[in-house]
Parts: sequence; structure tokens; C-alpha cells
Amino acid sequence: MAFPSIRPTSRSFDAGDYPVKVFKSQSGAEVRILYGDKRTNMKMQLGYDNITDAQAELFLDHYNEMQGTFQTFAFENGTQNAKLGWEGNSDAIGAQYWGNNWRYEGPPQVQQVRAGISTVTVNLIGVL
Repeated sequence: MAFPSIRPTSRSFDAGDYPVKVFKSQSGAEVRILYGDKRTNMKMQLGYDNITDAQAELFLDHYNEMQGTFQTFAFENGTQNAKLGWEGNSDAIGAQYWGNNWRYEGPPQVQQVRAGISTVTVNLIGVL
């Protein structure tokens, strides 16, 4: 099962950073060593406001299929699912131009707005 292909109503993206180790001497001199060529510790929060309960259930089903925070997954074609509505380059929301995998940071948060309508918040962590 793919991540639900629903356009998020809000998106928050933390681009992470490159793996860098900093060494400081007693005098304050600093040496930095770059340990990779890809960003790590990316985070994305997706909000889906006022969707049907059936659509909200898709996120819970996907979370169960991924065994919670255990398995990783990729967004299809780099422009679907969580990237819907993003008008910048699709590689900007990812660690490399061909994309990266994601895992859940925790379970999707579902808040029922009224009968049959819910708001879902999904927190993801980017992994290479």
C-alpha cells in the first residue's frame, strides 16, 4: 500500500543538515569534517484538514502496514502524495535528486471535527 495520495492542506519541512563533526581546541580554533554528501535528520509534518473519515483511515492503515515507526517507504514518482501542492522542484523536499525514504516519527494524529469529517496530522522522518 502506498502512502495516501491526498493533497495536504499544510506542510512543514525541516531540511536537516549534512553530517558534520566539529572539533574545538582549547584556544577556540575549530576544525570541521564533513562525513557525507547527503542531508540527514529531515523532518516533515503534513496536515490534512477536513477530510472524510474514510480518507483518515487510509493513514492509519498505511501506518499499520509500515509496522508503526519500523519500516520505511518512498513517495511515488517524487511528486505524488506528500509533495502534492508543492510547486518547487520535487528534489527540494528530499535528500537527493532521486528521492529518499521516510518513516513515521509516531502514529498519525486524528481529530474528529464533526461526524464523518476529521483532521489528520502525520509526522515523518527522512532516512537514506
